[in-house]
Amino acid sequence: MLTISACQHDFPVGAATANAARVVELAREQLAAGADLVVFPEMTLAGYPPEDLVLRKGFIAACQKGLQTILDASIDGDLLVGLPLAENGELYNALVWIRDGSVVGIKRKEALPNYAVFDEKRYFAASEQPLVVECKGVRCGVLVCEDLWLPEPVDRCVKAGAEMLIVANASPFHEEKAERRRHVFAARAAEHGLPVCYVNLVGGQDELVFDGASCVTDSGGSIVDSLPAFADRCGRFVFESGQFRKAQTPQPPPSLNALRYAALVRGTRDYIHKNGFADIVLGLSGGIDSALVLAIAADAIGPEHCHAVMLPSRYTSDLSLDLARRQAEILGVDYQTIPIEATFEAFTSVLAEPFSGLQPDLTEENLQSRARGTLLMALSNKLGWLVLTTGNKSEYAVGYATIYGDMCGGFAPIKDCSKSLVFDLCRWLNRDGERIVPGIIDRPPSAELRDDQKDEDSLPPYDVLDDIIARYVEHDEHRDQIAEAGHDPTTIDQVIGMILRNEWKRRQSAPGVRITPRAFGRDRRYPITNGYR
Repeated sequence: MLTISACQHDFPVGAATANAARVVELAREQLAAGADLVVFPEMTLAGYPPEDLVLRKGFIAACQKGLQTILDASIDGDLLVGLPLAENGELYNALVWIRDGSVVGIKRKEALPNYAVFDEKRYFAASEQPLVVECKGVRCGVLVCEDLWLPEPVDRCVKAGAEMLIVANASPFHEEKAERRRHVFAARAAEHGLPVCYVNLVGGQDELVFDGASCVTDSGGSIVDSLPAFADRCGRFVFESGQFRKAQTPQPPPSLNALRYAALVRGTRDYIHKNGFADIVLGLSGGIDSALVLAIAADAIGPEHCHAVMLPSRYTSDLSLDLARRQAEILGVDYQTIPIEATFEAFTSVLAEPFSGLQPDLTEENLQSRARGTLLMALSNKLGWLVLTTGNKSEYAVGYATIYGDMCGGFAPIKDCSKSLVFDLCRWLNRDGERIVPGIIDRPPSAELRDDQKDEDSLPPYDVLDDIIARYVEHDEHRDQIAEAGHDPTTIDQVIGMILRNEWKRRQSAPGVRITPRAFGRDRRYPITNGYR
């Protein structure tokens, strides 16, 4: 019988010394509690993704020093720890098997992902050398994340005598990832019938958020026990008679909206705290986007650390004022009102001469938004609060946002949520009680930058817009394919044109939590200057 402790904990990028100390603490705790082997996520000491930190010799030395700290701790037992390993002029994404304070084996990653958010071929060399280590009579084949997604690394483990697989991962969340993992487990099981212990990183890192959801499978590829998503947890899995024990009380999987919301909360919390902030501030408009962001922030860091500011202009309705106040009261956050009329008039007064003889247009609308952004950033500078910006994916896609205005901020929690998803999440939040004021959900969206303004005055209906965006951005469909799905060609061209014209805005936007298979940011890299249509 082999008892494996899967330590799905957050190991922050760059914090090699602290991460090594955490490994020592957790390993001792888990071994004392009965584990035979403690498995940590991919790149344990460096955090993931370390990006260009691994190009710095000092950082590689810090990770090596962290490994030495673990070895010097002389821990009685077995553990698997990940780090960037420099050898013979090459750098490897490696797992080190440690037993009783000595290295007994090293697995260098074979399959280096170089798509979507991954750039591993920029940094690492690959090695096809398998690692199989016997522990408590069980021959364990060791893989690193992407190695499991391809048949060849598994084949090499099998040929080296593995009777089960241990996979250390730093696999970021998106809404389709759980299903893709299940497909991979089934595919590998169909080839060799080996049970798998899958240990994943948890926590937010800039745009990425890792869900943990560590698990073990049977020889048929079905998950038989697992740890909860987005929770720092060590779980013990028992392997005996060629299989992992099934969970005594299996937990039903969370709903997709529950996973999405948990990802938004965890990613927001970790970005705020890892960057040294305790409090946030945002502009609360009485609209649905800012209401959802405020709810996320309150759940992430506590309502006592959240500050909502209503910044009314001459176009702000009494309904918006009332809804914003009620939303702040429901969530129990600090709330204040700072009118922008005097700031807006100061801007227009200063610009009166150069604008002489010209009619008001989008310029004056943007000035209102930039007045708000200026005031929020002033509060941030003076009081040390991180500004959360409240734009959604639909707005970022088509540029329906003001650069240096409502796009101001250090983090954009719902940047990868379409407007349609924003509505869905708010309704989901209200499933057991009122978290979002119903009147906010029911009202037509409006920027309120001119009289009687509605979003759909400038944009297609959101159900149409969001489907076109998803097809074009997330699934790379051509305009003709989108038209075959039933969309009007003129509307398609309008939306695609807006997407392409606004790359320059998105390039300057704050990072936000990635929850779809393709988010704006490191996931989708389009040129700003671009003649392709």
